[in-house]
Amino acid sequence: MRPHDIVILLKIAAKGDQPWMMKDLATELGISASEISESLHRSVMAGLIAQNKKRLMKLPILDFLEHGLSYVYPQRPGARVRGLATAHAAPPLSHEIESSDAYVWPFGEGAIRGESIQPLHPKVPQACIKDPVFYEYMALCDALRVGRAREKKLAMEQLRKRLC
Repeated sequence: MRPHDIVILLKIAAKGDQPWMMKDLATELGISASEISESLHRSVMAGLIAQNKKRLMKLPILDFLEHGLSYVYPQRPGARVRGLATAHAAPPLSHEIESSDAYVWPFGEGAIRGESIQPLHPKVPQACIKDPVFYEYMALCDALRVGRAREKKLAMEQLRKRLC
């Protein structure tokens, strides 16, 4: 598995029941079509998407996000930069958690300053601006990667509610 495999799976999840094609994912995420194809193949092997590459295996995805994401793709907050809010500083957790500390993805078009978190793929901030549902999924993933116990618990509750 590679970090952008999670990005691709969550982009598919954000589409809900909408039909999608690999070329659409490539365009929307800024990832090449060949990388999308290879990623879906890895996800089939990992049991995170069905053999037909259309149906997400939601329980295994949730299991991986909860128990593996922070170990496989750990992140430590870095320097204060301008960017796009993520983790508890972004919706939906920003509605539940009040904090003066913000985590952001470094992004020139971002509106707030905070400690930098590297996204799972460099194109995530651009893709999130265009898709608010996908943005929430990615922010919840970052809460799992860098959050404390409370943030992680709330993030998993939100992910379960959205995926199942």
